[in-house]
Amino acid sequence: MKNMIVSIIRAITVPLIMLLALIAIRLFYSINIEPSVSGQVNRGVMAVFITVFAISITMLVQRIASGIINWYAENVTTKTATTLDEELLPFLRRTINIIIWTFAILITLPLYGVNINALIATLGVGSLAIALAAKDTISNIIAGFLIMIDRPFRIGDSVKIPSGEVVKVLDIGIRRSKFLSEEKAVIIVPNLDLSKSKIINYTYGEEIKK
Repeated sequence: MKNMIVSIIRAITVPLIMLLALIAIRLFYSINIEPSVSGQVNRGVMAVFITVFAISITMLVQRIASGIINWYAENVTTKTATTLDEELLPFLRRTINIIIWTFAILITLPLYGVNINALIATLGVGSLAIALAAKDTISNIIAGFLIMIDRPFRIGDSVKIPSGEVVKVLDIGIRRSKFLSEEKAVIIVPNLDLSKSKIINYTYGEEIKK
């Protein structure tokens, strides 16, 4: 936990300094300049200030999320036998960044007279279309994540897969898992098929006998 806090503090130093400097500039403007300029100029300055403030907050949140992910990558993934979490982290990092910056853009656009209702509707339709097109990929990723949590098998275990073959687990990937058959052939199976089928784990049975 201490390492995670240090990682987060190191990550947020720059955006935090920017945020504090921005607040100081805003206070200086409101006290010394704002009373002497027109309302239209003040509205324009306020729009710019809110935009920069939103960007600073977004960078701060992004750095915090990145610090947590980096800590997890350095302290947790290296201790797990599966590579699934290591493969999932870049995808998770990109997804979080997209969500954070999308919210920042949606917040700032109305300041410049942009109607975001149509944009939100377009994003919703686009997201639905992408989700439908990538349904199998998303299902396999979720199934891989559940396999990592439930651990029906581990790397090195001897198992019987849905096809009826007895194999050795080579790798648990983000979308597919790899197995080595008795004929020394590599068998690649989508994680969704594994999660929906019965898996017989002989290694677990041997451990129970001991």
